[in-house]
Amino acid sequence: MSDDGRTLDPTDWEAVRSVGHRMVDTLVDGLRDVRHGPAWSPMPAEVKARFQAPAPRQGRGLEAAWAELQRSVLPYRLGNVHPRFWARVIGTGTVTGVLAAMAAAAMNNNLSGLESAAVHVEAQVVGWLKELMGFPASASGLLTSGCSLANLIGLQVARDSRGGPAVKAEGLQSVPGRLVGYASEEAHSSVARAFAVLGLGNASLRRIPVDESLRMSLPALERAIENDLRAGLRPFCVVGSAGTVNTGATDPLEALADLARARGLVFHVDAAFGAWARISPLLSDQVRGLERADSIAFDLHKWGAVPYGVGCVLVRDAEAHRRTFQASAAYLAPHPRGVSAADYAGHELGPELSRPFRALGPWMAFQEHGLDRLREVVEKNVEQAARVAARVRQEPELELTAPAPLNVVTFRYRGQGLEGADLDALNAEVVMRIQESGVAVPSTTRLRGRTVIRLAIVNHRSLDEDFDVLLDAVLQTGRAVAAQR
Repeated sequence: MSDDGRTLDPTDWEAVRSVGHRMVDTLVDGLRDVRHGPAWSPMPAEVKARFQAPAPRQGRGLEAAWAELQRSVLPYRLGNVHPRFWARVIGTGTVTGVLAAMAAAAMNNNLSGLESAAVHVEAQVVGWLKELMGFPASASGLLTSGCSLANLIGLQVARDSRGGPAVKAEGLQSVPGRLVGYASEEAHSSVARAFAVLGLGNASLRRIPVDESLRMSLPALERAIENDLRAGLRPFCVVGSAGTVNTGATDPLEALADLARARGLVFHVDAAFGAWARISPLLSDQVRGLERADSIAFDLHKWGAVPYGVGCVLVRDAEAHRRTFQASAAYLAPHPRGVSAADYAGHELGPELSRPFRALGPWMAFQEHGLDRLREVVEKNVEQAARVAARVRQEPELELTAPAPLNVVTFRYRGQGLEGADLDALNAEVVMRIQESGVAVPSTTRLRGRTVIRLAIVNHRSLDEDFDVLLDAVLQTGRAVAAQR
């Protein structure tokens, strides 16, 4: 067999094996020992400058690439694998997820309607998730890159099913009357982004006020719907939140389900991390009503314990889901046998044709840990949030700024004689200094017009003492910053 050398396969497979073994050792050791390093390290200017270099014309080889990865990339990761990382709502992943990603990359599947083991793995994972979320086996589902895309898909199904069959062919200009939808003012930004992408416009999303518990106000929602009907507009969906990103609050899902049914609206739920409360008998009441949604979106790369990025959308009306995204092309036509005879046509359930093997990470996580271990981690994180909130209440220099019903805690350093913008600036400075110190990574948000410190706890590596380290650092840093003002 002749080979003219124009291939990307190595000439020395044993050399690749050697680098691969060292990479696995380094990456596994890094996760094993992650607690002993900083939670985050700022990248020096001289390292950033390396990323301005032009693409190499001549390759330097795998050894050189691995050396540069160790020098310029691995030391400056985001830090979410660290046990004291609680910024945004960013998952931690597992070492098995690393191995699953390697196996998925080696298989290099394209899930675009072609038969392979990967298709059956995804179908099985989606089936497991339907059962966990209380959806019928007849429902439809798809793994996505994350909850933003899952929300987009769910809302596109809602738009098309309520807008009528002409929407897909003719666009929104074919719909008499403007379609409008409803979500709380605490809803995730991806909901508004989906309205923009779908051509509805952000002005078509009504942001409904919240009550004292930061849950969507039902009376305010009813008033908004009535006002829109009187104005000749067409309400088509209501979006509930199960675990808002700011505070972990959950809208009154059962009442929203009742209202949606009575009004003929599609009921979609953004349950990015809150959906996982369903797997715990201790927490499931918080998201009661989730199982009544027409569609739900949630992530597996948060409490699902898999690396980025894997989300999921479930749609109760499987035919409406398929009808929204199905597109015909001669080169995609299935046959009764052969490689195009796949049972699970995921490419007809979302905007992506070429799709990676996202399902292997969750499939291996479920196989390795089982639901009971995943449930224990969820319950542990919620207990830790309650413990943090309790200590904040006990500290005279700290103030709890919202209830902590699930896994998100918001609070701030009170300061002495500071208020308004000055107190906002102090708390932002406290967070930045703690991040830069490498001790821990909290983040900030705006809540009721104030800058507050926010912990989003979806970290299976966190121990109770890690939160004491963080709160001690907030107190010490807050005093230091206040003394300089």
